[in-house]
Amino acid sequence: MSTKSEREYERRRYEKWQERQTKARARRHRQRVIAGSIVAALVLTTGVVAALALTDDDEPAATPTPSATVQANSADVPDPALAENRTWTGQIALTQGDLGIELDGAAAPQAVANFVTLAGEGYFDTTKCHRLTQEGIFVLQCGDPTALGTVDPTTGGTGGPGYTWGPIENAPADGVYPAGTIAMARTGNDGSSMGSQFFLVFQDSPIPADTAGGYTVFGHITSGMDVLQAIADAGTIEGTQVPVSDVIIEGVNIQ
Repeated sequence: MSTKSEREYERRRYEKWQERQTKARARRHRQRVIAGSIVAALVLTTGVVAALALTDDDEPAATPTPSATVQANSADVPDPALAENRTWTGQIALTQGDLGIELDGAAAPQAVANFVTLAGEGYFDTTKCHRLTQEGIFVLQCGDPTALGTVDPTTGGTGGPGYTWGPIENAPADGVYPAGTIAMARTGNDGSSMGSQFFLVFQDSPIPADTAGGYTVFGHITSGMDVLQAIADAGTIEGTQVPVSDVIIEGVNIQ
């Protein structure tokens, strides 16, 4: 099969798959709203060390093999085959400006399949990037479907898609997440607790691996780092990790 034919085959396969996913959109919407009231607070909560559930070990834990172990609602977890061996590009449109992104389906197929699927369903549209950390680690956290208004600064966002998955994919061996990294947040201290929330790194951040093996890196920012840095420079509401100005995802476009 020629390279052109392969691309055409994959395009048709993806379009058919999208049609099937579209039918589940309404059901997923109901699930994610319900899930927002029952999912545990994400690991990235107030306090840097406590937030990340880090251990005191100097050496990062071994990164598990990147194959999905679904924890709940397995029928809803996107098939990693959608993203395997493929690079995706696109934009995250924020109220402050656009971020160009590139997603690595070869290194993190489950995470990329999950992100691409949710983005295609409009899952992230009009959601709020609810947490900004500026001490020890330097990230903006997004992806909570319940973060539409003012997030409780004592708990942060707790919403998810109604399922969790794992294990960790593509965590850096040295525990350093460079500026521009896009990585998955977790809902607990294990590698099978990822859902929809993710974080954008605006400054190199050393995050030693805990027992779960770190955080799944599934892409990087290709343009708009100045937009992200401006959000970080604006700071947070006093006594919280909530950005001082609302950071709303207006849409995510992935090709």
